[in-house]
Amino acid sequence: MKETRKPHADDKFCGISRLKLFLLALSLAFIGKTMTGAYLNSMYTQIEKQFNIPASLVGIINGSFEIGNLLLIAFVSYFGGKFHRPKIIALGCTVFAFGCLLTSFPHFLFGRYHIESSVSPQENSSVVSLCHANQSLTSLPTEEPSTECEKEPESLLWIFVMVGNLIRGMGETPVVPLGISYLEDFAKTENSPFYQGCLHTATVIGPFLGYLLASFCAKLFVDLESVDAGELTITPADVRWVGAWWLGILICALVNFLAGLPFWFLPRSLVKEGEISESEKTGKKEGVLLEGNEQKETKQSMYEIAKDFIPFLKALLRNPVYMLFIVISVLQFSAFIGMISFMPKYLEQQFGKSASDAIFLIGIYNLPIICLGYFFGGLFMKKFKINTYQAAHIACWVTFLDYLLYFSAFWTICDTSPVAGLTVSYEGIDQLSYAENTLLADCNRDCDCTLKVWDPVCANNGITYVSSCLAGCKASTGTGKSVVFENCTCVAAAEFPFQNTSAILGQCDKGGNCDKMLQYFLILQLVGSFIFSLAAMPGFMVLIRSLKPEEKSFGVGIHELAARVFAGIPSPVFFGALIDTTCMKWGTKSCGGEGACRIYDIVKWIYLGLPALLRGVSFIPGVITLFILKKKLKSERNVSLNAPVELQDKGQ
Repeated sequence: MKETRKPHADDKFCGISRLKLFLLALSLAFIGKTMTGAYLNSMYTQIEKQFNIPASLVGIINGSFEIGNLLLIAFVSYFGGKFHRPKIIALGCTVFAFGCLLTSFPHFLFGRYHIESSVSPQENSSVVSLCHANQSLTSLPTEEPSTECEKEPESLLWIFVMVGNLIRGMGETPVVPLGISYLEDFAKTENSPFYQGCLHTATVIGPFLGYLLASFCAKLFVDLESVDAGELTITPADVRWVGAWWLGILICALVNFLAGLPFWFLPRSLVKEGEISESEKTGKKEGVLLEGNEQKETKQSMYEIAKDFIPFLKALLRNPVYMLFIVISVLQFSAFIGMISFMPKYLEQQFGKSASDAIFLIGIYNLPIICLGYFFGGLFMKKFKINTYQAAHIACWVTFLDYLLYFSAFWTICDTSPVAGLTVSYEGIDQLSYAENTLLADCNRDCDCTLKVWDPVCANNGITYVSSCLAGCKASTGTGKSVVFENCTCVAAAEFPFQNTSAILGQCDKGGNCDKMLQYFLILQLVGSFIFSLAAMPGFMVLIRSLKPEEKSFGVGIHELAARVFAGIPSPVFFGALIDTTCMKWGTKSCGGEGACRIYDIVKWIYLGLPALLRGVSFIPGVITLFILKKKLKSERNVSLNAPVELQDKGQ
């Protein structure tokens, strides 16, 4: 009968297992990095509006994080396992925090954010934006961008955000592969799924905190330190509103720096949980030998460390289950990353929610339930001791169930918001136009309005007009947010002839039916997220168990590398580029030139259809994986059944 090893004093700190301390520290690091990632993903729309850049460029900025990770992931995953893994993780957290600081830096160089308006920044009166027939509005932006505007350094400050993201990606590199391999090396086999479930739970707690922080910061105006809220003429629901995106990034920098501190004090290696030894004395001798071996390892040349790199890589490339799992991950991640990157924009445009509300709803409806799914998935794996083939079956068919449910979202959409000259004609007839000349009609043709500026007003007929001038409004009362435009000829032409019609600042609300559709959409997201998260742990264990012990660190790293190269980098870019093609009205910079998009025709086939296609294709390699694992399991059973017969033959 085997004897259970008596724990070393060195294995514990203040009565707590050092492996569990490492698990706690790694969970905090996971929370820090995922909190930052979720925060930035939800704030890219704010960065897009502040720097007046298209969604495709936002996708490139988003992908720069993956590029930074790509630069180091293969080397860190392989070489990092040969050195002091906890200290490398600590260094990564510190670099990550520095990248966050650099990302926030442009705010302090940008100067005051100029809200796009048909009123000149130098004027305090709303009269300038009214319809003045046969008069030239000299204070309005020119149709062509000025030379001075093109030379403004502010327009390139987004590069700091991209470089900060790049550095952040480099800092995040060692956390996942080295942290997971460290746990796998020193944890009991039956405890490993539960530990992995704890880490997956941490990856949900982090985004939840990130979304809450983003929701709070999005309510604060970007120049909160220099602008009085009472001076603003727009609300957080306005598409021109820019929240204090830089504030949360500073908080994220502090959190990640603090999360890295415990790793500096953790040992390079531990004794495996439940490992058998004859006595504590023997254990101490083994500890001395292990320490001597570690010192020898540090003296190894880079050539000796790297000589197995190519053989390891070849072994991974020849592992069919591992390679198919990478293909599945790339397709699934492409769909997920594209959706999550632009979900705040989708909720803003499709359901008329403010950025703050959209971010808050994403966090509340998705993340807590995902946390439960990860936890119960890991607990299920541990309790029933599921083998690799069973885990693959669970992951495949549970994910397929979520995929079928996903199609219900195609029926949870709102009617297109009525905007005169874009989605409806000035007579109120449905139309769809991307041309600027449709903004002109008989009711405003003599007003000499600019067609470039987005300064919407909501008329009492429920139609939004691009500006009060294009609505044909000839008078106004009140100041600030309380301005009411009167005698609007285009409003009268549409619905109320011979009446003195009016309009107020901002876009019209979507209506009660749209709020109901939003609730249906969010409930579907909640149920789908729970089902999908149940499959996450079984799927991840298929990846881990398809690798040999010495391949785990490198294999997890290569998996991360492939996911980032083929999903993390291109997915936000092509999603952003496709969304840009649906832009119906581009904004204008303060001195002319094209700014960020103000209104989209985000049809369901772009935002919902592309992920459906990618996820559908991923089931092809999934089914192939099941056949390979079934064949492998059958051959293993045949070997085990034939083994006793062979032993009997040898005995005879």
